[in-house]
Amino acid sequence: MPFLDRLQRWADDRPDETAVVVAGTHLSWSGLRGQAAARVPAAPAITVLSEHNSTRFAVAFAAAVAGQRQCAVLDPAWPQQLQDAITARIARTPVPGDESGPELGAELVDGPPGTSFLIGLTSGTTSVPKAFTRSRRSWQESFDASIEFFGLTRQDKTLAPGPLAASLNLYALAECLYAGAEFHTLDHFDVGAAHAAVSHDGITRLVLVPTMLRLLSERGLAGGVDASGIRSIVCAGSKLDARTLEAARRWAPNATIFEYYGASELSFVSGAGLRPGEGVEPGGTGIGKPFPGVDIRILDDRGAELPDGTDGNICVRSGMVSNGYLWGDDGHALRCFDGWYTVGDQGYVSGGTLHMLGRRSDMIITAGTNVYPHEVEMALASVPGVAAAVAAGMADDLRGQRVVAAVVPSHGAVTATQLKAGIEDVLARNKRPLEYFALAELPLTDRGKISRQLLLDWVDRNDPRIRRLG
Repeated sequence: MPFLDRLQRWADDRPDETAVVVAGTHLSWSGLRGQAAARVPAAPAITVLSEHNSTRFAVAFAAAVAGQRQCAVLDPAWPQQLQDAITARIARTPVPGDESGPELGAELVDGPPGTSFLIGLTSGTTSVPKAFTRSRRSWQESFDASIEFFGLTRQDKTLAPGPLAASLNLYALAECLYAGAEFHTLDHFDVGAAHAAVSHDGITRLVLVPTMLRLLSERGLAGGVDASGIRSIVCAGSKLDARTLEAARRWAPNATIFEYYGASELSFVSGAGLRPGEGVEPGGTGIGKPFPGVDIRILDDRGAELPDGTDGNICVRSGMVSNGYLWGDDGHALRCFDGWYTVGDQGYVSGGTLHMLGRRSDMIITAGTNVYPHEVEMALASVPGVAAAVAAGMADDLRGQRVVAAVVPSHGAVTATQLKAGIEDVLARNKRPLEYFALAELPLTDRGKISRQLLLDWVDRNDPRIRRLG
């Protein structure tokens, strides 16, 4: 039961009020219920939904999870060949709960809490991504926890300007349907359209990734876009850098800025909220306290608990964890140590705060030293004149790998000497980059996340978007 019973309630209580807005097209609570209910009888046991942002998406998704149905949401930007491969894989893979017949039901109601409703897919543009399933109960517990943590109310108007195929935005849509709050998105990400929504639609809450927040904040400040009505900003996908945070606080001075750590397979893990006027430590790796309903431990590779301050696997125990993989499980992507789950992210706990160091697969081993790119990026992001930073490990005959870093200057030019001096007191010598580059833009995936491999590709082929700093 993720949200359909709640949708019925809001449609009864507030039939003509707005539920969903996509690029100026409004859909009321009764309209959403009526259109989704009309689609339920023809909806199959498993729906593969690949559609750009629209009110049709919201209708189709609601119908696709009615009763004991399940839905796989694909990114329409993925190549058609990849989408076809995923659809074929779903068709030939035994999926728990995939039974046709009268038990599917013909009404727009939630199925039993323990049944699966969502087939989640890790992002990917070439190879077939891993697939996992989620129970209805896991999302209901997630809704209750996130509504409490973020303070979401029925009076809020949430704008999630990214693609609904991305888990951050899909969850925001469903969370708002559950909470009875108005949800807004765009047909595609556009700074001007997002600013127009903030200015004219009474948006009180943003849900987005740091790269989008930086664009909206910096251009909003330059263009005089009034964001004083925004009361909360929920940011995820990567750690907020100092430049983005500073711009967001000036652009939306009344907003509490939340950032959280989570994973598609784990749901929420930890988070923190920075209230207006509250001080912040630049360059830190801390990512807040455990989320409501979540226990955190740091375990080694044998499952033994590690003391405070010691790096290891970030492991969680909560009712929000996914059911596991349908395919693509190599035994390392989602591991379980006697009820404690990890996706291999590394970190430590200090004073009750979780510090995120990064995915083990991203770790750079240089001359026998383990270096997490995240540590380097946070240190560089605190240097004056740096808007954002990316670090990666480049092959090196002598060291195995060497640390290289690239920065996006916030204004004017920045030199390697300035960068070296800026991190001298915050990063150990054996973790400091040996080469520095300037970027015209960040190397991003199709989901707006940092791609360290793309950075290395740009260096290898002397891409015009990157320039070596002397």
